[in-house]
Amino acid sequence: MSCANKLRGTSLCVSRVRSPVGTGSCARHSCVEAAARFGDGGEQICDGGLIGVASVFSDDIAIDLGTVNTLVYVVGRGIILDEPSAVALKTVGGMREVVAVGLKAKAMLGRTPETIELIRPLRDGVIADFIATEAMLRQFIKRAKSKFGFRRPRILICVPASATPVERRAVYETVVSSGSRQVFIVEEPVAAAIGAGMPVDEPRGSMVVDIGGGTTDIAVLSLGGVMQARSLRCAGNAFDEAIIRFVRRRHQLLIGEANAERIKIEAGTALVGGGSRAVDIHIRGRDLRQGRPKSIVLTPSNIAEALDGPIDSITEFILRALEDLPPNVAADICETGVCLTGGGALIVGLDTELARRVGVPFTVPSGPMHCVIRGSATIVEELDERRHLLLTP
Repeated sequence: MSCANKLRGTSLCVSRVRSPVGTGSCARHSCVEAAARFGDGGEQICDGGLIGVASVFSDDIAIDLGTVNTLVYVVGRGIILDEPSAVALKTVGGMREVVAVGLKAKAMLGRTPETIELIRPLRDGVIADFIATEAMLRQFIKRAKSKFGFRRPRILICVPASATPVERRAVYETVVSSGSRQVFIVEEPVAAAIGAGMPVDEPRGSMVVDIGGGTTDIAVLSLGGVMQARSLRCAGNAFDEAIIRFVRRRHQLLIGEANAERIKIEAGTALVGGGSRAVDIHIRGRDLRQGRPKSIVLTPSNIAEALDGPIDSITEFILRALEDLPPNVAADICETGVCLTGGGALIVGLDTELARRVGVPFTVPSGPMHCVIRGSATIVEELDERRHLLLTP
């Protein structure tokens, strides 16, 4: 039985089109056919002008490819994957084999034998290991595809605002190699602004600061276009490193990356008093003087002191961005404020501290970690209207 016969009895319409390129008009609905052909006779399927068979049997996917986490959104299904950007590789006979990706790979952190290497394939928001990134994306895309999606998906992926043409091309080719049919690229802060619900189509300036794992990105939008986009390689990972340095300098205690990240998530604050998270945190590590395990207690003021350096760098970055704006746009932002997104926005009191240092109000939307992926999903769903925001790979 042909595919066309199998689909009889459904709401789809089967029409015979003799066009050699497989396009034509459906006599019943008078719509332009854009679906895949079935059989040698050139039968095509249309659904009364709603969606084509091409969209039924393929997925449109948005990916927030981050230094720390990767999120995957499938149109019609929502966010279906949120896992660490990590890959565990095993070297066998000079060849590297993928052992695990995502959560399973991160669980091996600090516990791998010599034959297994745990790596983060992205550094500062750009690809550092092409083979590992391709393997990770291939696994994530495979999990994201629906069981009916036998066609390769269209994928929209985010890159930092400061990504060079070479870095953008590397991302493009890696995603193509991972099994996509068509690849689109957008800047992370642009997607974050749309995902945060900012009035980017109105005739006034809107500014977003997205603090991710590897980079802090800034974008200023007006009338649906990008007026300014830039990024600073100081973000969540810099917070972790600052905590490690502080504990080592102040307490002569060596802690690992995972421990520093836990401190940031559980007790991270930018306020000396701790704000709503005024709790002490107990940590364990290795005493650098005696070489034995040791426990210490960090107070909110300790953590705020540790994070002061990276926050100061981000403050200077925001001030430089404001200085380069036209006066009218700068006035709009001073009136409406700056939107703070990304995982860094979850640090208690960061918006308050930045507002004090910059002199402009800061707001944090709901679900700041998902603003980029929500904006990417909006762009891929409204691709024709938002195509001007895409970058050339």
